[in-house]
Amino acid sequence: EKLSILSTFIAPFKYLSPGPTTMEDEDNLSTSSAEVKENRNIGNLEDHPIASTDRARGGTTSSKRKRPLEEGNNGHFCKLQLIWKKVSWSVTPKNALVQLHELKPGLQYKMVSQTGPVHAPVFAVAVEVNGLTFEGTGPTKKKAKMRAAELALKSFVQFPNACQAHFAMGNCVSPSTDFTSDQADFPDTLFKEFEPSTHSEDFPVYSPVNNELLSTAYRRGRLLCHTLDLVGTAKPGRHRAAKAESEKNPVVLLNELRSGLRYVCLSETVEKQHIKSFVMAVRVDGRTFEGSGRSKKLAKGQAAQAALQALFNIRLPSHIPSRSKCHHLPQDFADSIYQMVAQKFQELTDNFTSMHARHKTLAGIVMTKGLDIRQAQVIVLSSGTKCINGEYINDQGLAVNDCHAEIVARRAFVHFLYSQLELHLSKRREDWERSIFVRLKEGGYRLRENILFHLYVSTSPCGDARLHSPYEITTDLNSSKHIVRKYRGHLRTKIESGEGTIPVRCHNAAQTWDGVLLGEQLITMSCTDKIARWNILGLQGALLSSFIEPMYLHSIIVGSLYHTGHLSRVMSHRIEDIGQLPASYRRNQLLLSGVSQAGARQPGKSPGFSVNWVTGSAELEVLNATTGQRSCGGPSRLCKRVLFTRWARLHGKLSTRVPSHGEMPSVYSEAKLVAQTYQSVKQQLFKAFQKAGLGTWVKKPPEQDQFLLT
Repeated sequence: EKLSILSTFIAPFKYLSPGPTTMEDEDNLSTSSAEVKENRNIGNLEDHPIASTDRARGGTTSSKRKRPLEEGNNGHFCKLQLIWKKVSWSVTPKNALVQLHELKPGLQYKMVSQTGPVHAPVFAVAVEVNGLTFEGTGPTKKKAKMRAAELALKSFVQFPNACQAHFAMGNCVSPSTDFTSDQADFPDTLFKEFEPSTHSEDFPVYSPVNNELLSTAYRRGRLLCHTLDLVGTAKPGRHRAAKAESEKNPVVLLNELRSGLRYVCLSETVEKQHIKSFVMAVRVDGRTFEGSGRSKKLAKGQAAQAALQALFNIRLPSHIPSRSKCHHLPQDFADSIYQMVAQKFQELTDNFTSMHARHKTLAGIVMTKGLDIRQAQVIVLSSGTKCINGEYINDQGLAVNDCHAEIVARRAFVHFLYSQLELHLSKRREDWERSIFVRLKEGGYRLRENILFHLYVSTSPCGDARLHSPYEITTDLNSSKHIVRKYRGHLRTKIESGEGTIPVRCHNAAQTWDGVLLGEQLITMSCTDKIARWNILGLQGALLSSFIEPMYLHSIIVGSLYHTGHLSRVMSHRIEDIGQLPASYRRNQLLLSGVSQAGARQPGKSPGFSVNWVTGSAELEVLNATTGQRSCGGPSRLCKRVLFTRWARLHGKLSTRVPSHGEMPSVYSEAKLVAQTYQSVKQQLFKAFQKAGLGTWVKKPPEQDQFLLT
């Protein structure tokens, strides 16, 4: 009886490697069940002894009992230890056509084209799987079909062999499976709707942990030495379970807990010395987790580890490089930044009771010393989602053109930088030491060592970063993918008096003043594109570049609609061919992160106001986003004229990075041209966008910057 139980369990494994398959009529482009001929007659499994199982594999009997079976729990058998010594446990590999047919029966292969000379033709064959079309090419139709099937499998299969995939999920293929059925087993992604394997009434259920360990050893084809729990009531010691769990790869363990997961490669970049970096993402229980590494395997492991830790509180020993070597911010640190910004906004809005607490997008910049959150300080806050109406554009620098939260936060940050530079006007040394700037011997100022700035935005910046989500793959994608590809990464502009963005279509770099006044839409570049600009030019702007070195963000934390790989691509990798940059300028590599638990979504219409706060201020400043001025009337502290006035106070009193050319410029546009290096890098950036085919950067009418400082 004991031997019969053992035979029942082991015998099915000999049938995991089906006989060889044959393909008939290689030019027949319609896949049917006739193409797949497999011997699946596996009648009385329990009648096969262990010895015959081994001999069937061409090996010798290698299973033996190490010690008598132990009895316990009122005579029930608890454990049976089996040892296979160097058993060749491999599966005969199936070709891609067979594997794809097993997983997706009834697919139609279509002949797309035939090119090349008569003696060396090139065939192109396409197949549609999960709403996506995969095209393969080859010297014969058969090879073209094979290539198309391989591409389709790579899009959703994570196991090299379909049989292994079934086995890893505990689903040995049933002999009664009808492969001619028109029903797709897996409508969306592989394994998503696997049915649980049916267990024999005569054979007890074994735990999924042991099933996974079996599949792990099975896939590796190594020695199997594992204790099988033959009775469900027998529970191993906690220390043994913990040890077995800790030895698992995070991807394997996550797949055991949530089968049918799909990993997406969000970005693949080549860094210095030809070192590649990958970002992989996986969606589990409605949440997206990402990881990065020098290979896709390492990146998948990191993404799986993040999911295990967040959803199941499982921490595995790390065998991958630390996050500090990747372009990702530690999750705990990112969550702390978010909490600080949210708490400060709560404080400034009287526990969210103020009418100005209403917002669609909230942004804030936090300053830290290194990544020590204990010394972190929120220095600016802002909200807003609208831009100025064209009829309110101002030629005296008294209006804020763009009231989107990220842009207002940057202007508030410039306000903060002026305050820090003004400390150097003092004659007291302690005031100088309070400043974040130190004076350079060669002239000008630089940021103190180890001071970092982190931007938090409650939602992904408008523009390309928010528009193209790599996870939103639907059946409608096939019909519109050419449109998506055409404008992917393209420069985009905000819609006047509305929300959302459109691709840049005009070829003129500047708008005209009279055209806007006569009704032409006022064009404002998207937040995504402006942040990409900050990654090259810095946050300080043209005026402050006369005094300080470029200042870059260390990280961006996004609350919702967050996709690290895509965000990284649109922020940094669109302009990789910008060329050599002058000293102190660089192509900044941001650290990116989402938050574990974002704030509640703000439903309803976007408010028509924008708020801003700078450290040292007593209260929020409220702007009318349509007019670009304060709601109570008058210019904002963040408008061009106010900031130009502060620059003029510093000119001639502080050391500068640029040589002096006589009197201070009194026209705003001329003052911006003083920083010649900044202006040359800006032109270099605009040309890089055009060279990459991403569009032309559109500027405001030049009349806006031609006001005098009186």
